[in-house]
Amino acid sequence: MPTFPSRRLAALITGASLVVLAGCGGSSDSDSGGSPSQSPAAASAIPVVTSTNVYGDIVGQIGGTKVDVTSIISDPDQDPHSYEANTQNQLALSKAKVVVENGGGYDDFVDRMLKSGNSSAEVVNAVRISGKTAPKGGELNEHVWYDFPTVSKIADSIAAALGKADPDDAAGFTRNAEAFKAKLQPLEAKEAQIKKDHGGEAVAITEPVPLYMIEASGLKNATPAEFSEAIEEGSDVSPKVLQATLALFSAKKVEALVYNAQTSGPQTEKAEAAAKAAGIPVVPVTETLPSGKDYLGWMTSNVDALAGALDK
Repeated sequence: MPTFPSRRLAALITGASLVVLAGCGGSSDSDSGGSPSQSPAAASAIPVVTSTNVYGDIVGQIGGTKVDVTSIISDPDQDPHSYEANTQNQLALSKAKVVVENGGGYDDFVDRMLKSGNSSAEVVNAVRISGKTAPKGGELNEHVWYDFPTVSKIADSIAAALGKADPDDAAGFTRNAEAFKAKLQPLEAKEAQIKKDHGGEAVAITEPVPLYMIEASGLKNATPAEFSEAIEEGSDVSPKVLQATLALFSAKKVEALVYNAQTSGPQTEKAEAAAKAAGIPVVPVTETLPSGKDYLGWMTSNVDALAGALDK
């Protein structure tokens, strides 16, 4: 638990979109069609803006009531890759002392707005912290929040940034980050157990979102790269590539399909239907926090679902 007193805030309904909790401390959320909801927070709370509620939750766990978090993307139906920032986002960023972005091309709108507003905020860039780069001839997998060693490093960087903004509470931020990192260890242990039980087994994906979890679990991604890249970029999959992907299920060459439920479409739905028709378990994942979950609970559910599918 955070060293500082923490409090949970009620979720905000904006139209038909559910905006989920950004963190344990004071927070506000905004989505593509709504206004930020400003929650009560101490006047001295550090204004923090995060690109998604994934990082908003982590900031809240480390900062407690000492932070006032605005997560720009919080709608579980919103595809972060296609998000279009607005003037409310710009205003929030202009007031922020700390900004947490994913980087790696995932949320470039944050950098553009920071530059246009001449922001002096301390910026935590998750991909840069991870040290991950694109493989030779391949694409960078920017979904680093599915990589628990990277999340541990991000927690340290968030604590350092908050400590710089509020030196008097720096020691508390560090303690909270250490407590958060300790709770990541059981997740890594779960991945190690999957690797022990199922190492080398093949799975399919619709997008690279869960790849770091899959790789840490010792599993092989058998999906044609052209399929998952096309789905991520929002382009059509060729009939040949789609046929090869569907054949993974009809021929039972994979043990599970790990499916990004947040950006489903006709071609991914065909993959899901083919998996189910072949009796192959489907493991849904998302890019932002589901309603009622914090980061640790969410990732625990993901890893447990993967293990459960492979154990069938």
